[in-house]
Amino acid sequence: MKDRQKLRKGIILFSFFLFPATFYYFSPVLIIQATAEGIINGSFIMFGLMFISSLVLGRAFCGWVCPSGGCQEAIFSARDKRVTKGNYVKWIIWAPWVGSIVIPAIRGGGYTRTEFFYHTEYGFSIGNVQALITYFIVLFVLIVLPAFIFGRRSFCHHLCWMAPFMIAGRQIRNKFGWPSLKLKSEPDKCKQCLKCTTSCPMSLPVEDMVNGNKMEDAECILCGTCIDVFKFDTIKYAFYNRA
Repeated sequence: MKDRQKLRKGIILFSFFLFPATFYYFSPVLIIQATAEGIINGSFIMFGLMFISSLVLGRAFCGWVCPSGGCQEAIFSARDKRVTKGNYVKWIIWAPWVGSIVIPAIRGGGYTRTEFFYHTEYGFSIGNVQALITYFIVLFVLIVLPAFIFGRRSFCHHLCWMAPFMIAGRQIRNKFGWPSLKLKSEPDKCKQCLKCTTSCPMSLPVEDMVNGNKMEDAECILCGTCIDVFKFDTIKYAFYNRA
């Protein structure tokens, strides 16, 4: 394993270990509850930061920082099935969820104050038994179980309410074309070994993307696995303004 991937995996595993403390800052429920009270809470700010970061870094948060990503990749050694269908499901979940935030905000006259540590205990998410039970239910039902049933990063593909913010941000970036972090391929260096495809944690057809010289994909998390699994520099990170 290349040093960069060791670093990446170390970061997302550490993020997963911290998940009991940061759980509420990714909550799709608390943001609704806070909105009903006219409060901009921690998850509102986190989702906003994800969107803003995606304008330059795409879904790098998913590949390098996300705690659920750390959990799912830890499961790879036990369940390493590729996921190739169902990416649309998260949009079916996301659209009405966003509506349940926007509509109450409009009806309530907007937000009146900011409370980043909303419903936390001294900034920590798990402060009582009820919160701990909720955490384990969410972790098992939404993240662990789908990974075992459907395969690699199933939560990212099918259920994640955070990914659409970053996908939308990336689409805006692609429309206007300002410089951003991307993957760049050199098809003439491809050896047709399929290592990039088989190693991709998001189950993308990377070799087809390389040979088609089209490395942009809504599900790409810019983790760099496809770069580091191959020694001929077929794929590289780049920071440029082409779509």
